[in-house]
Amino acid sequence: MHDIADLERRGVVGVFLASEAFAEAALVQGRALGFPAPAVLVPHPVQDRTDDELRAAADAAYPAVVAAVTAAR
Repeated sequence: MHDIADLERRGVVGVFLASEAFAEAALVQGRALGFPAPAVLVPHPVQDRTDDELRAAADAAYPAVVAAVTAAR
């Protein structure tokens, strides 16, 4: 999150992706960093998924990521 926040401050549009289980932690840390970029949450857990399951999760998150990086801020 620190890297994305830094890039945002430099004018590079970004979006933070997190597992749903860490939504509250991401929100709190984002506020602490003054992080304006949106977050896209993906289903938890991530680490035990097969390649096909990860591709499906990425495909499902893709529209939200595109919407987040193209939204006016």
